[in-house]
Amino acid sequence: MLRWRVAKKPRAPREIEVALPETPLTFPAPLPMSRVVGHSRALGVLDDALKSERIHHCWIFHGPKGVGKFTAALAFAALLLDPTTQQTFGGAFEADPQSQVQAMLAAGSHPDLQIIVKELAAYSADPIIRRSKQTTIPVDVLREFLLAPASLAPSVRNASRSGKVFIIDEAEMLAGAGQNALLKVLEEPPARVTLILVTESEDKLLPTIRSRSQRLYFSPLTQPEMHEWLKGAKLELSSEQEKWLLEFSGGAPGILLAAHTHHLHEWWKRIGPMIASAEKGQYSVELGNAMYDLADKWAKAWVEEHEGASKVAANQTAQDWMLRLVGTYIQRRLREAARQPEPGPKCKPYLTMLDRLRDAEAELGANVNGQFVMEKLSAELSAAAVGE
Repeated sequence: MLRWRVAKKPRAPREIEVALPETPLTFPAPLPMSRVVGHSRALGVLDDALKSERIHHCWIFHGPKGVGKFTAALAFAALLLDPTTQQTFGGAFEADPQSQVQAMLAAGSHPDLQIIVKELAAYSADPIIRRSKQTTIPVDVLREFLLAPASLAPSVRNASRSGKVFIIDEAEMLAGAGQNALLKVLEEPPARVTLILVTESEDKLLPTIRSRSQRLYFSPLTQPEMHEWLKGAKLELSSEQEKWLLEFSGGAPGILLAAHTHHLHEWWKRIGPMIASAEKGQYSVELGNAMYDLADKWAKAWVEEHEGASKVAANQTAQDWMLRLVGTYIQRRLREAARQPEPGPKCKPYLTMLDRLRDAEAELGANVNGQFVMEKLSAELSAAAVGE
């Protein structure tokens, strides 16, 4: 006797619940403005704003990566939120270092200073947002951590110049909807709320956002300023490491510190000889594998060490560091070639290499397999060296 079985309706896949990280995001304590190295022009504009007590509702701090934009934003926010801020005999503005506001800022517990970063997605009340890849700042993160709080009264009631300060780091990562939502705030800014957008790509912000903001450019530090910063940083470096890090950083303290923290000098010791061989037209099978392996291992370690971190975002960061590592060397060799007699033919291979590097960056941005991109780039570098 045959028995018919009724096919069961397939079950919908269960959504994986992504729990909130147990540890909060942490940021460095604000420095006194007097300890921010360099940027005399930009800091002078901030001093003038404090002196006039007419604080613009939105600022854009723009310039190359790692030059001190975020450090300056924190220092400015600390002065805006503290009612003890006043001009010293030397003309600069300082807050009482023993004030209650400064104590809260140092502890990272001031309720009216909110820092918006892509990693905030992991702390969203919405589990769907918590599953995001953290490669942009979603509009929902902006709504939850900026737009909603900005409409509320300050938690700390005092006579400070601003009641609330929001710093959006890497503001170029705001999704299109997020920029439009931010624009509505700028059109009708809440009272005593100051926004600071920190970005290395100001051109990626809407023109209407730029036109409604006070824009300040932060340039790379000079060599004397970098040495001054290094003294304050108190890093334990050999003379070889210091020389390499200063050259790699290009006047950006944040790049130097990150390169030291992430051991990029060790990366270079592994791939540097192979890059030098590629520069002579000698293709190395190991170069592409080495570049991919170093970036991949770094990304895996980062995700293991940072709760709630996105593997996709970690891969992107590691690959960016690798391309910067290769690009810094090629740019230095290009500058050296440009100083030679009849520089045209000598510069051409390096210009081609930089073009191939930009192609690799675009491919990685389009989610092309990282190992394929690195292997392809290694072949292209040696080909460019011999004019192919």
